[in-house]
Amino acid sequence: MPPSIVHLALSLVAFSTAGQALGQSQMELNQQSYNDYQKADKQLNATYTALMAKISAAGKARLREAQITWLRFRDQECAFETMGTEEGSIHPLILNNCLTGLTLARVKELERQLNCQEGDLSCVRQ
Repeated sequence: MPPSIVHLALSLVAFSTAGQALGQSQMELNQQSYNDYQKADKQLNATYTALMAKISAAGKARLREAQITWLRFRDQECAFETMGTEEGSIHPLILNNCLTGLTLARVKELERQLNCQEGDLSCVRQ
């Protein structure tokens, strides 16, 4: 995953959250960030399901394994990145923003596989 995609996704999430922050309590901001993460997760699941329907049995097995590994990575990466806020009321907001950003980056990766361009040798052709 290119760092630019992750950083762009995280920046967009942070910007949208900051734009909504005026006049909201920390609890409301935390809830909004959770809602954003849930929306991204639903998008991830839909894209994953669509890709699974398109590929061979061998491709499905590899994608399933890759997705399980990626989910572990995402959760561990966000736990690491948010260590500095673990004791604060802002922690859910920061954690959810991290989860959302990485999830949206994964959606883009899966969408690229789902919508393979002819001649792209990095795409699954099964």
